[in-house]
Amino acid sequence: MTHEDSHQQGASQPSHHSFETLAIHAGQEADPLTGAVVPPIYQVSTYKQDGVGGLRGGYEYSRSANPTRTALEENLAALEGGRRGLAFASGLAAEDCLLRTLLAPGDHVVIPNDAYGGTFRLFAKVVERWGVEWSVANTSDPASVRDALRPRTKVIWVETPSNPLLGITDIAAVADIARSAGARLVVDNTFASPYLQQPLALGADVVVHSLTKYMGGHSDVVGGALVTADEALGEQLAYHQNAMGAVAGPFDSWIVLRGIKTLSVRMDRHSENATRIADMLTRHPKVTKVLYPGLPEHPGHEIAAKQMRSFGGMVSFQVAGGEAAAVEVCNRARLFTLGESLGGVESLIEHPGRMTHASAAGSALEVPADLVRISVGIENVDDLLADLAQALG
Repeated sequence: MTHEDSHQQGASQPSHHSFETLAIHAGQEADPLTGAVVPPIYQVSTYKQDGVGGLRGGYEYSRSANPTRTALEENLAALEGGRRGLAFASGLAAEDCLLRTLLAPGDHVVIPNDAYGGTFRLFAKVVERWGVEWSVANTSDPASVRDALRPRTKVIWVETPSNPLLGITDIAAVADIARSAGARLVVDNTFASPYLQQPLALGADVVVHSLTKYMGGHSDVVGGALVTADEALGEQLAYHQNAMGAVAGPFDSWIVLRGIKTLSVRMDRHSENATRIADMLTRHPKVTKVLYPGLPEHPGHEIAAKQMRSFGGMVSFQVAGGEAAAVEVCNRARLFTLGESLGGVESLIEHPGRMTHASAAGSALEVPADLVRISVGIENVDDLLADLAQALG
């Protein structure tokens, strides 16, 4: 039995358990040797074979498979309602593996006009040099996606909510477009997490995660993931994961598993705090626009309410006074830590134009210079409101 045969059984069996129960138990049976209730960290590179080809549990080399990573991958598949989960060294490593699995030179991809800067850089500076073409669409408008299709379109890429403008895409509608075009729909579910949204159930072919963010949840690990419900595609992705090698290490896998156990309670608090903050910002005289799908005036509010459990912990806003004023708000914040990334228990603030999305400057994905993005943590919301009030002045 090879590792391709042996490390998907737990993930391939649907469960009747609720999300909160799966987060704690899926892929995490008690250790058969000691009874340890938490999967051990198998900090090992290779495994003893019982005769040539006699693998124990299918394990031969930790790039191909590692028991701690297997636990995480089965957990991820269960939470997203998929049949195969794969864990990587970073979110971009996951994206790179996915693109090189699905695409060949001459193929075309539709990407959103509002995407993570690293994703844009991967398409514009790396994948394009490989001979893959891409074009931009407003994925919040299904007609824009349809107009962007070409005869060799193989992938439609979506972020919802998007980074950093919090755009909302109707996943089911775009899934229908992708299916009719013979293309795969990829949904970056990082901002929502599987607790708030499950794209596979809405017709997506593959879900992408930066595990660094809400899944890990504590700003102490970097990781990425792919999940699919298509077993054949899962096998192809697993082959490329092993062939390319950018896998999640055992300790990183263990850290993400620990974070996932509290995902549901953290996301509830993130969403509650973000709702309060978005409401305050809409009433602040120095804020010109608030981008949060939980606001009734947000253009994607109704779709978000339909396909998400709640609206998440990410809020962006534009300030009067332009770029200089936006940078000053970031610099004056005290409880909100000035830093990149998102999704941790602590609140973060950043200027996307100069930080996370600098790579998109001058492109169709360039973000407004007066934009501030905040990742709302799980601190006391009154303390967070007070800090934003003093930062805005």
